[in-house]
Amino acid sequence: MSAHVLVAEDDPNQAELIRRYLEHEHHTVAVVHDGRSAIDTARRLRPDLIVLDVMMPGVDGLDVCRILRAESDDVAVLMLTARSTEDDLLLGLDLGADDYVTKPYSPRELMARIRTLLRRVCRPGGDGTRDEAGDRAGNGVLGAGPLTVDTVRHLVHLDGAEVECTPAEFQLLAALAAEPERVFTRAQLLERIHGFDRYITERTIDVHVKNLRKKLEADPRSPDLLLTVYGVGYKLVPGARGAA
Repeated sequence: MSAHVLVAEDDPNQAELIRRYLEHEHHTVAVVHDGRSAIDTARRLRPDLIVLDVMMPGVDGLDVCRILRAESDDVAVLMLTARSTEDDLLLGLDLGADDYVTKPYSPRELMARIRTLLRRVCRPGGDGTRDEAGDRAGNGVLGAGPLTVDTVRHLVHLDGAEVECTPAEFQLLAALAAEPERVFTRAQLLERIHGFDRYITERTIDVHVKNLRKKLEADPRSPDLLLTVYGVGYKLVPGARGAA
């Protein structure tokens, strides 16, 4: 599966290394070295994935993510950061990033994370790819009350209105909608989204849930669709009514 990838990295050597690895796997790659160019190029090329360094001159990676996420949730965003504290990493996720890799990193680790993200944003089409939840649903449409999750076309609707979701948010909703009323632990949801990854913590699920509630609930502070089961995890309630 080939994809269009934008690499925004101010270190030319790192950017060139990432480009070579991506092109070796037959992806089309554009490289920029500052935040303003990242925004302009993403708007022009509409890539499938952005590999986004946090520390860039001018507009930093966090602001790039914030600006692009305000415009669209279609593109996957993987952030590269030298900031190692969990709060710094969760801030990127809160702004709409789907995943992050901390520096220094091995190119093989980075490419493994990129492959995971690209599988998530891949639309069925030429290669006939379907995901596991779609196969279980038959036609790929999962329903939970006012919410529908189309795992074939990667679309989410609430009361008939389309809701834009990031790739990570979509994967989380698909897992919950495949088994409404089932209570998932954070660890189970984390495995559905990121796989068995020692670098990702369960707090990332809380960030994705918080962002989803902003999009799905009439009052995110008092949700009636995506519920917390205290001491356990989360569940989707089919009979509830949300609001776009």
